[in-house]
Amino acid sequence: MAEKEKSSGTLVIGLGRFGSAVAMTLNSLEREILGVESDSALVERFSPIFPVVEADASRLDAMEQFGARDFSAAVVGVGALEASVLITANLVDIGMEQIWVKAVSREQGKILRRIGAHHVIYPEFDAGRRTAHLVDGRMLDYVEMDREGFSIVKMRPPAEIQGFTLAESDVRRHYGVNILGVISPGQHFEYAGPDTVVAANDLIIVSGDGKLLDDFANRP
Repeated sequence: MAEKEKSSGTLVIGLGRFGSAVAMTLNSLEREILGVESDSALVERFSPIFPVVEADASRLDAMEQFGARDFSAAVVGVGALEASVLITANLVDIGMEQIWVKAVSREQGKILRRIGAHHVIYPEFDAGRRTAHLVDGRMLDYVEMDREGFSIVKMRPPAEIQGFTLAESDVRRHYGVNILGVISPGQHFEYAGPDTVVAANDLIIVSGDGKLLDDFANRP
């Protein structure tokens, strides 16, 4: 007998602040999702918005009952160590293709990776790092793309590149970062080229190593 084909849907296990935000966003993007929650009050709260089942995902038999094997990805938003480990182990056992798990500490993250989580998310830690990069005022948004330090930021341009084309300021050679695009007031994003002139009231989208981006953003 041929194996049943998995759907492209996502299980979202645990509908606390993190899990519910993931589920609501996926639902708004019209993705196929199924929320899994053991708290009946949360099930009642979210069931009018997207599909939810009341179940204890730390039990493998419960996963089998709500059809977890039919999904290709799962997001575990349960922060408690024992529960997140049991749920992740169950997802590994049923062969889930992509497993994303929230962790509240580096130690928890290491355990989750060792038992088979493909991606570990640290919401509070990542939010703290992002905030630290933004507090000086020049950076307006900061996205760390990976743990090797590569990031993309939206920022105000330093005075020394204002009024010059990118070819003239040669930002990549002087500062080791790349200006990907420019947003002028009242205009849409435009990809940057050698002839792009950066004005004082523009915003620039810059990529590169996090330390180099910090240095660039801290220039007068």
